[in-house]
Amino acid sequence: MKTITLNFIALLLLFASCTEDDKVDPIVDNPVVAPATYSFLRGGVESVQFGGQTTRIAMASELISSIKDNTKTEAQLDAMFAHVEGSNDFSSGTVEENEALNSSSKSVRSKTAASMDYFSTNSTDANAIKADFDGWIANQVTNVFPNWATTATAGNPGKLQQAGGGSTRYINGKGLEYNQAFAKSLIGALMTDQILNNYLSLGVLDAGDNRINNDNDVITSAAKPYTTMEHKWDEAYGYLYGAEDNQAEPVLQADSFLNKYLYKVEVKAPFAGIAADIFNAFKLGRAAIVAKNYTVRDEQIQIIKEKISKVIGVRAVHYLQAGIADIGTDYASSFHNLSEGFGFVYSLQFTRKPNSDSPYVSKSMVDTYLSQLMTGNGFWDVTPATLNQISDAISQEFDFTTAEAAQ
Repeated sequence: MKTITLNFIALLLLFASCTEDDKVDPIVDNPVVAPATYSFLRGGVESVQFGGQTTRIAMASELISSIKDNTKTEAQLDAMFAHVEGSNDFSSGTVEENEALNSSSKSVRSKTAASMDYFSTNSTDANAIKADFDGWIANQVTNVFPNWATTATAGNPGKLQQAGGGSTRYINGKGLEYNQAFAKSLIGALMTDQILNNYLSLGVLDAGDNRINNDNDVITSAAKPYTTMEHKWDEAYGYLYGAEDNQAEPVLQADSFLNKYLYKVEVKAPFAGIAADIFNAFKLGRAAIVAKNYTVRDEQIQIIKEKISKVIGVRAVHYLQAGIADIGTDYASSFHNLSEGFGFVYSLQFTRKPNSDSPYVSKSMVDTYLSQLMTGNGFWDVTPATLNQISDAISQEFDFTTAEAAQ
């Protein structure tokens, strides 16, 4: 008995002598390591596919160009926006590219203001937003096209050339370029909304048996070697990088939408690094899905929401500020910047605050700002004071200043 007691005491002393350095680190479940590029193999086969996103970006690109073609009819532009499989709506690419778009079942309009989180139970706003895009097309054809050769004045549509023999801008009676309003608003209503509020929504990623199937590596088919959760994440990625030549290693400026404007924000000193933050979060989140680590996945979602939303906010303020410089002197240049600003302000309603169900700027506030811009004769009448007020109000919703965004 004495021997047992002595041995027990000795054992206690041994444990007591252990230092903090001797302690074994706890085991980390499902550690996640992101790859160098956005490439994920399953059985030696690439599992990343997002052809639908690449297709819609291509459709949107041709549509934006066509809105500036005064030989187009409203019916033609509407058909490009709401493409029906088999219709010959696209013709600007190669024979193969045109055939791919025309034979596609995808359309731009069907995914505009169509996210799970914001619009699945809000058809009123979804329909109103689609109607805005329809209206911009209609007004371009019926209001601006007939005045293509007319010099615009306050209240009257037509053309204005930028100072020094610069670009000619085609505007409505309030100075708004419908093609710019359409293009920049689509960055919010299609790309941003689908990324942040649809494909990165937990209601989409974790729908039905997605978690169980992902945990068990249940793939769609041999030709589609991805789980549903992996594919949804990749589709979010595709709306940002789908036009890249090498989609696994994006270089930006590959399209005229979110990809382009991420680059424009990245190259401004106050925001350097934002492109890498977004790309790295996409990679790590996808790797987390492969590792079945949903905590890490969800952390990346919040990063992407914050950073992509910031791109929209920065460019909204940037263009409003750029419009101030030429007010009263170079109307065409000022109106062009303000038209881009109009679209980015419109896009603010599709942003998403991290760990919330809300945009950085509500639809009602967006409507208020746009009303202020369009009051009376619109850009012909708007003052620097109004533009500064809107800019500051937007900046205060984010973590940047108006001066930083104006660069």
